[in-house]
Amino acid sequence: MRVYRLSKNKYANDLTGKGAELTGGRWNKIGTKILYTSDSRALCTAEIAVHTPIGILPTDYYLITIEIPDAIEILTLDKATLLRDWKSFPHSNTTQEIGEDFILKKEYIVLKVPSAVVQGDYNYLINPQHKHFDKVKIVDKEVFAFNERLFK
Repeated sequence: MRVYRLSKNKYANDLTGKGAELTGGRWNKIGTKILYTSDSRALCTAEIAVHTPIGILPTDYYLITIEIPDAIEILTLDKATLLRDWKSFPHSNTTQEIGEDFILKKEYIVLKVPSAVVQGDYNYLINPQHKHFDKVKIVDKEVFAFNERLFK
């Protein structure tokens, strides 16, 4: 299975989850390493767009294609089990607790979660501290130019 990630050039080869560890996110608290990826290039683009101020065109980005072996079992989060505020902005602590639990248990390498940005799409959270994380590989990296119309 292939998933995608948009990253600044200097972090394009970094799959450690360090960025999420420093800033926290919808599915992790500050201090917890996790790698955010998406099921499509379009969702990656939307995720960057919602976190970028209007009028600023992101530059120096790379699209990273990551291969998750088909043999790896993926834990899927059922949207119906989430509290009503799961996609609120700013995000609630309830989603962070789910992500923290996923990371700490280390039962799965990947957690499939619904996108709060694009209804019907999914993000794939990868645990870089899982014992089989070395099976997750970057298979392609290419310069990515955002369409300026998204940021006007």
